[in-house]
Amino acid sequence: MKKKLFIAALLAFSTQMHAEGGIQYDKLNTDVWKLEHQSADIDMENGVTGIADDRGFTLQSKDGKFIFKPYLFLQTRGMFNYYDDEGLDKAYNQDNVANSGFAIPYAIIGFTGTTFGRLDYNICVNAAGSGGNVLQQAWVDYKISDAARFRAGKFKTPFTHAYLTTLGETLFPILPTSLISSVIMPYSLNAVNPSVGTGFDLGVSFHGIARLSKKSNVKETAPGFRKEWLMSYEAGLWNGTGSGVNTATKTLSDDWHIPALLYAGRITFMPWGKMPKTQGNTHMLNGRHMEFGISGSLNVESESESTNDSRLGVEFSMLYRRWYVAFEGYWMHVGFTERQKIAEKYNFFGGYAQLGYFFMPCLQAGVRWDIFDRNGTDKDGFLNSPAVVLNYYINRCNLKLSGMYQYTGRWGHATQLDRDNDDLGVATHMATVQLQYSF
Repeated sequence: MKKKLFIAALLAFSTQMHAEGGIQYDKLNTDVWKLEHQSADIDMENGVTGIADDRGFTLQSKDGKFIFKPYLFLQTRGMFNYYDDEGLDKAYNQDNVANSGFAIPYAIIGFTGTTFGRLDYNICVNAAGSGGNVLQQAWVDYKISDAARFRAGKFKTPFTHAYLTTLGETLFPILPTSLISSVIMPYSLNAVNPSVGTGFDLGVSFHGIARLSKKSNVKETAPGFRKEWLMSYEAGLWNGTGSGVNTATKTLSDDWHIPALLYAGRITFMPWGKMPKTQGNTHMLNGRHMEFGISGSLNVESESESTNDSRLGVEFSMLYRRWYVAFEGYWMHVGFTERQKIAEKYNFFGGYAQLGYFFMPCLQAGVRWDIFDRNGTDKDGFLNSPAVVLNYYINRCNLKLSGMYQYTGRWGHATQLDRDNDDLGVATHMATVQLQYSF
């Protein structure tokens, strides 16, 4: 009898210890899961901050169908830009150091959220902007299902991973030169100098995320290591006039007899679940996410109705534990409209590769190499711009401090004049320190 009681007590103790161990293990994994997926599952579609993340406060109904989140986003920079002598007229005391000092690129106040569990919305103003850029975003997004959504208003056009990353979540405080600098063409039409990036614009789009793998086959090999094939897509129409114009100014194309608008689309594949729109987040240091994408657009009678611009881009990005990796390449074709009476057509290409790593949960370092065939494929030579960055996160105050340096070199030009003209308006040495705050 005593032996049976001893065995029963031993089994009870073993069961209790196993249960306690199980509770501790489950709790540990639950905490890791929450930490890892806090940003991955958040709706970051407003491009500034997550609708229901841990920054600031959020008002939400009990059933989760109504969410309201006010937010503030501020970036303050100290800038230093050094330009080569070409293009400078010393007779007018033009200096090699220009566009330097302090700047506030973004001072955004807005609110975002969800109504009826189906309609997302976002509106914000950038007090640091001017003209049409004061209205940074304003859109509504209606959800039929995860795979079918409509959006209308002012928002990001579906082109390039660099632009589509949430504002403030980028590895570098300044976008690649190949995306934001205008191309060079041998004509004096001031309006005919487009850039590769299309950025924000007014329009409508149809988009969504579809599951390619069967739901029963979705597995978690470890907390944050999700196996699930997803496909995202977006296609739509925009004005093609950029973020600085909030009015309807377009016509029908004289050459093609279709609306003179920006036609754009993007499709991506994600083998490890949904790829969050971030290039570095201190809440995401244990999981893995990957995305392959292709995008394209046609801007009919762009640049004051003088050109038709076509763009094509390919991209790869990955978050793996503390690592971030991205490669992008893009091509732009510019052809003049018939009214310009210019037969020449021009092709430009660019791309970049960047790598980031969190040495500590609060410290991220990164490198980037950016190339840009700014003067077109008809002429030899291109720009190459290596850059380094260091990001320090103070999560208790929602602060991010970034220090960046970029050098712009010139490579392979046939003549010295081509070499001198290619980097006009682009700083040879650029350094910036940026303080970012979000609430």
